[in-house]
Amino acid sequence: MTFTVQTSRSSRRRPAAAAVALAASAALLAGCGSSDDNSDPLAGKADSSSVVVGSNNFAESILIADIYGEALKAKGVKVTYKPNIGSRETTYGLLKNGSITVLPEYNGALLAYLDAKAAPKTIAATTAAINAKLNSKLELLDPAAAQDKDSVTLNAATAKKYNLTEKSSIADLKDIAKDLSIGASPEFQTRQQGLLGLKSVYGLEFKSFKALDAGGPLTQAALKKNTVQAADIFTTDPTIESEKFVVLQDPENLFGFENVQPLVYKSGLSQVGADALNAVSAKLDTAALLDMDSQVQLDNKDPLDVAKAWLKSVGLS
Repeated sequence: MTFTVQTSRSSRRRPAAAAVALAASAALLAGCGSSDDNSDPLAGKADSSSVVVGSNNFAESILIADIYGEALKAKGVKVTYKPNIGSRETTYGLLKNGSITVLPEYNGALLAYLDAKAAPKTIAATTAAINAKLNSKLELLDPAAAQDKDSVTLNAATAKKYNLTEKSSIADLKDIAKDLSIGASPEFQTRQQGLLGLKSVYGLEFKSFKALDAGGPLTQAALKKNTVQAADIFTTDPTIESEKFVVLQDPENLFGFENVQPLVYKSGLSQVGADALNAVSAKLDTAALLDMDSQVQLDNKDPLDVAKAWLKSVGLS
């Protein structure tokens, strides 16, 4: 079966400490089936002819893994799913030893894991920086346009009051930020990718800051109730659609890049398989990912069904 796990997307940016033990992951997988197979990837691939598509332990990763897997199946590739494995500390190791073959990744978060000091200015530079640190057995395929990243997001009433839309920029807040309260995780207050950067890059000084959570229910509720007028919400959060929040553009790329990008164990994937995943990346944009996340997390649809429907709609099944 396929899983819908309602965990914070911030787990991919700030994964649990390395104390997320392999034994715990093994116990989790032992109690959870997959779309095609119940064997434990921690023990290695039992069937070398099967491409093992894994996912990290949050809902969007599982959805994207289903998209990858079904795209591979459409090209005749035999696929085994291993969903909801755990954090990057676990899944990166499983990729290196070939226990899983394909994993949905986010380029900025992966680079931060491999090289915390890197600060690339383009998507291409992000990929190059990852490749410089990536294990030689692994390969990044093409990045998608789809990103799940931090943002400055307004509630509907605030956006309407100041005539701001999804085409507006963070820079458009320069003259009005002094009248707005912003909410985010406590760390946002002292990070360059937070209030420091909003001031140095965009010239924004907000009326006040409210420490909440990392784009989770506290932040969402405060924005909905107008306790704060702006907040750090991840760009594929389903509440953006359900609450009519307005995500502002980030033309200076203050929040970096978080493109969805397949990470693969090179010797386990054929060129046909690589081409199939690159074709997914060519079609997947943020709007499509947000829509699919909403179907899974708000409408409680099975992510595998959502994945199949999207692939059919874009001609990849």
